[in-house]
Amino acid sequence: MAKGILGKKLGMTQIFDETGKVIPVTVIEAGPCSVVQKRTPEIDGYTAIQLGFGTIKEKNVNKPMKGQFEKAGVKPTRYLREFRFPEAEEYQVGQEVKADMFAAGEYVDVTGLTKGKGYAGVIKRWGFSRGPMSHGASLRHRPTGSLGGRTPARVFPGRKMSGRLGNERVTIQKLQVVKVDSDRNLILIKGSVPGIKGALVEVKKTVKNVK
Repeated sequence: MAKGILGKKLGMTQIFDETGKVIPVTVIEAGPCSVVQKRTPEIDGYTAIQLGFGTIKEKNVNKPMKGQFEKAGVKPTRYLREFRFPEAEEYQVGQEVKADMFAAGEYVDVTGLTKGKGYAGVIKRWGFSRGPMSHGASLRHRPTGSLGGRTPARVFPGRKMSGRLGNERVTIQKLQVVKVDSDRNLILIKGSVPGIKGALVEVKKTVKNVK
C-alpha cells in the first residue's frame, strides 16, 4: 500500500543500536495529518489524497479554505499537500494519519526544500578548481575563467556558472526508518534530509526496489 505523511524536520542526532554502533538520524515530527480531500478519476481525472498538517488560527484562514475544512470536518491546517496514490480509495475524508503508519526497517523517500545559500560562485556551487594563488601573473583566484572558445564566440546553453545555490525542491530516496515514536509522532530516519530545522518535509514509501 502506498502511504505518505507530512512532517516537520526537528534536526539531527545520533542513537546506538543493539551492538553499540552509532547511527546518525534525522528526527521528523510526522503528523498528525488530516485527510482534507480526495481526488477521483471521475471528477479530477486522477487519484490522490490531500493532507493537512500544522496548526493555524481560524481567523487567518480565508473563506474558501474555511469552507473546505468545514466540509471535511477537520480543523484548519497551515499546510496542504497532495499525494498521488493508486490506493487513495482506502483513505477517508476526515481520517487522521499519524507517524505509526511507518515502522522501523521500512524505506522512505523524503522531499523538502534545501537550504538557500544565496548567490554563489562556481567553486562553491559546482566544485571548480581555483586559479593559481601567486600574486604575479595570476590575478584570478576564484572567477569562472574562460567560458567560450574563439570558434563558437558564445557560451553554450547549460554551462555551469555562478548563480543561486540551494532553495530547491529535492527528494532523497531509499532512506531507512530507524525508529518510530508513536506517542510523540516522531520518525527517526537514518541520514540527512533536505531543509532547515523546522522545514516542512514529505515522507513517502520509497518507489525504489527494496532487497
